Amino acid sequence: MNGFAAIGAPEEIARVEVRCVIRATEAGTYRLGVTGIGRFRLLADEAVLFDETLTMRRGADVGETLMAPPVRLAPLDLAAGQPVEVRLEHDVHTSPMAGFGTFFQLLLEAPHGTDDEELAAAVALAADSDVAVVVVGTTAEVESEGFDRTSLALPGRQDELVRRVAAANPRTVVVVNSGAPVLMPWAGEVGAVLLTWFGGQEFGHALADVLLGEAEPGGRLPTTWPATEDGLLSGQPAGGVLDYTEGLFIGYRAFDRYGREPLFPFGHGGGYTTWSYDSITVDCDEANPPGVAVCVEARNIGSRPGREVVQVYASRPDSAVERPARWLAGFAAVDADPGETVNVGILLPERAFQHWADGGWTLEAGTFGLAAGSSSASLPLTASVTLK
Repeated sequence: MNGFAAIGAPEEIARVEVRCVIRATEAGTYRLGVTGIGRFRLLADEAVLFDETLTMRRGADVGETLMAPPVRLAPLDLAAGQPVEVRLEHDVHTSPMAGFGTFFQLLLEAPHGTDDEELAAAVALAADSDVAVVVVGTTAEVESEGFDRTSLALPGRQDELVRRVAAANPRTVVVVNSGAPVLMPWAGEVGAVLLTWFGGQEFGHALADVLLGEAEPGGRLPTTWPATEDGLLSGQPAGGVLDYTEGLFIGYRAFDRYGREPLFPFGHGGGYTTWSYDSITVDCDEANPPGVAVCVEARNIGSRPGREVVQVYASRPDSAVERPARWLAGFAAVDADPGETVNVGILLPERAFQHWADGGWTLEAGTFGLAAGSSSASLPLTASVTLK
């Protein structure tokens, strides 16, 4: 699949043509087509596969028009290794979006069996392999701009795929290719889970480097990943207005408030080594900018070099102001060789301890708790600081 996008009125362009050569990797029926709006003419070796005008459903808004345009596919029978010259023609001014821009994608779907046949083939391949790598995730049809998701579950039968492959081969790595949290009911049944988000053109090379150990997966979760959808906060607009009644208590703050256990907490992330958190010291820094200087001593106790993101959270249990149980105050990334101890300095700005009142940020004098660790749910080191 490849796409074309040009924003702005195409005053001097009447038609866009895309030409390419595809070569069949195996014999079978391929499906070649397009997604977009307006008139499209698709040819394979100069034979017309279709010449049609694609339209949106009545009442579709701009978001749906851009993110979920109509699709037209045509069958194409090819022999193994057979090349085909493809030409896609699009009459630009036949699209109702022409004044805004031109957007379409050329699609190619390889031959495949039924869902049951493909699942069975995956299980057989996994059982005969040293390691199984299963890639699951979402698409722009599931999560994108302009609309909300109706569920956090992976679409289709992807959960079943993971479970059946993992049952056939316990050395299964699941690569999650999504842009936001999804449910992973099988997380405890597989050897490893690697979250890759939506990669760009070098995604394949980067993934190979991580899977083969040439690079360490050094990211940390910027969101909380729930085990189920039960109890998740959600809002529905009323009269065109969405009222954020949860206030400060979003993400990990909501999980802490209601005593819920996430599947993976905010800040979580593993690598190819392990770390110990040995000590924490605190000093008020009256310099410019003012803040609290925290020093965390951490040690790489694994067998290879690694990267850690040291996180510091603040708390104020006796506050007269409504606050979360804890909130991220600062963090720093460090690298260390096996057996190396590093002293990680993190300056917590004064703003990290302030709250909003009477139209500005203000500090509630008193003692704040500090906790350091590898995520919002793993904070082995604690300290306190008194601010005036």
